[in-house]
Amino acid sequence: MLQLQIQVVPWSEPYWIEDCPGIDPSLFFDDDGRAYITGTRENTNEDGTQGEQVIWLSEIDLVSMRLVGEKRNIWGGALKYCASPEAPHLYKKDEYYYLIIAEGGTEHYHAVTVARSKILFDDYEGFAGNPIFTHRHLGKHYPICNVGHADFVQLQNGDWYAVMLASRLINGYYKNLGRETFIAPVVWENGFPVISPGTGKIEWTYPAPKLPSKITKPTLSRDDFDGEKLGMNWVFFGTPYEEFYSVSDSKLIMRLLPRSMSPTLQKIDISKTIIDKSVPSLSFIGRRQQHINYEVSVKMLFETSSENETAGLIVMQASNHQFRLERTFEKGEQILRLIQCTSELNGYPHQPNFKAVTTEIELAKVAVSSMDIILSVIATGQDYSFYYSLPDEDVTLLYEDADARKINPEIVGGMVGTLIGMFASSNGKESQNTVEFEWFEYNGSGVKSEVVQKGEAVGKGTTYEFL
Repeated sequence: MLQLQIQVVPWSEPYWIEDCPGIDPSLFFDDDGRAYITGTRENTNEDGTQGEQVIWLSEIDLVSMRLVGEKRNIWGGALKYCASPEAPHLYKKDEYYYLIIAEGGTEHYHAVTVARSKILFDDYEGFAGNPIFTHRHLGKHYPICNVGHADFVQLQNGDWYAVMLASRLINGYYKNLGRETFIAPVVWENGFPVISPGTGKIEWTYPAPKLPSKITKPTLSRDDFDGEKLGMNWVFFGTPYEEFYSVSDSKLIMRLLPRSMSPTLQKIDISKTIIDKSVPSLSFIGRRQQHINYEVSVKMLFETSSENETAGLIVMQASNHQFRLERTFEKGEQILRLIQCTSELNGYPHQPNFKAVTTEIELAKVAVSSMDIILSVIATGQDYSFYYSLPDEDVTLLYEDADARKINPEIVGGMVGTLIGMFASSNGKESQNTVEFEWFEYNGSGVKSEVVQKGEAVGKGTTYEFL
């Protein structure tokens, strides 16, 4: 019997590569085992002025983690002075080295282009058929846009595929889902790749490749927190450098940390590097929005006698673009309120000098006495309706049709998608209080959950269509 031994190697601390400019670095391993790195940089003209952006290549020593030899410019993109040639990936196929890059910028004019060379450190020859993939010619009404940043993979059966970044649109040119990963088949013709042959655009479905079957554990739409740890579909906001949650007795228990979900109350400098452990954790656990229409419900047990303490359900595109359905204490009573947080950016996209002016609006508020409460949101395109339910009571509509365009990336000025999750905060003060979540349900299939079915009389009775 064959026994397979797998050694699990932990991640190392980051290595900072000196004199390695630009963005989107990518490693390439040649047949002889030597390693190379490609990246982007601004070219320097003969007169010393800054020129166009180009793709460069250098050998890298993986023992010393240093660049070796010359950093050579190898290509400037398919179009002369093209916008943002970036995301380089090198592949070796047959007698050629192929360089796949993105150009045109990461928004609507994003594209995938290719060049090749028989010599690794040489000028790469662009393909006459470039771009080999883009959706920019389909206009702003096509439901998938911003296609680019392709990476190629060859399966064990010999088939080729490309994985790319793109965005789905929701009710106009709005991208609440952010940039997502798409896949399309690739064939090679006359020495160059053809992506999604026959149509030239990302299709909603493709035939599955003929590969050995593998049983994978499906991601559950409902989490009752029955295990000993959280599933892989849960994410944090940044790296949690302190333990603020536990899973036990079929409950997710979260501490109220001082860092606030509200940017208007935030007193913490979070502009430090991503590995600075002095940046405090945010008591947030969420999952990604994956559907244009969806509904989320969560059962929470929480009580407080402090106006600083809040906990609840949050729909968050960025730290200052969010809807918070939160439980707190105000003027001697327990309340539930819906907060809309948005900001206007001055100077975007000329980062990093833009400034944000953040405002928060209380859209709805109601007194609640029970410690147990079910919080829900139903998203139909850009219309978000918020509900709550107390023990032995029907579901009640708190606020109908909040405008989700106010928290989408077109206004935020970013590229990430929306997160829906649970949070707990003491808003600048130390607290020993905790909140318990009994279950969390995300439904993006169009089938109404049991919680929302109870409140059918107060809902809109919408017919759901999902991509």
